Amino acid sequence: MKDLNGRYALVTGGSRGIGRAICLELAARGAAVAVNYAGNAAAAEETVEACKALGVDAFALQADVADAAACEAMVKETIARFGRLDILVNNAGITRDGLMLTMKEADWDAVLDTNLKGAFHCMKAAYRPMMKQKYGRIVNLSSIVGLRGNAGQANYAASKAGLIGLTKSLAKELAARNVTVNAVAPGFIDTDMTAALPEKAREAMLSTIPMGRLGQAEDVARAVAFFAGEGAGYVTGQVLCVDGGMAV
Repeated sequence: MKDLNGRYALVTGGSRGIGRAICLELAARGAAVAVNYAGNAAAAEETVEACKALGVDAFALQADVADAAACEAMVKETIARFGRLDILVNNAGITRDGLMLTMKEADWDAVLDTNLKGAFHCMKAAYRPMMKQKYGRIVNLSSIVGLRGNAGQANYAASKAGLIGLTKSLAKELAARNVTVNAVAPGFIDTDMTAALPEKAREAMLSTIPMGRLGQAEDVARAVAFFAGEGAGYVTGQVLCVDGGMAV
């Protein structure tokens, strides 16, 4: 299915994991992809080559999304390369877990600066270009933790809950210009991080999922691609949980 032929996408945190799966899904559907990364250039280039193997244009660009100027430059570079920006996926995120009692302010700030303010910076940079072309698809990666909370992740939960409010607010601002803004909220996804969990912790996690299994990065990527496609043209301000039933 090549429903994104002729579309141009920028995916933050696209070098590995869920971000890479999103890049590949968009590329498989025909979109050219700018792959943002923070520090792992080699992984980003691997993603770029995998996208190119699917027959689309792709390139990597480094930027720390916590830096407003870097985000503005990144969006400008993407538009300079592609001619326009149709799809923005705010996937970049970090964790600095710990109980609030002992959480350092620096760990709070780092997570909010990347996960929430980073999305703000990128959306602000894309706001005017998308508004002028009267077309855009913005998809933000929230989390089930942003809906339910999680002990030991107050900073992460706050950032992902804030991203939902940001999504809904910007959806109202841009709707009249044919720019949609939606969020995908993954549950527990099979990644390097979950694979490293002790067996008991993994079993406890699985017991909270009605479907009884972890999700795959591709499950999240397909949800993102739905919001990025024409089929979701009349859908905005929504949060789609990809969580095996956890939020029910």
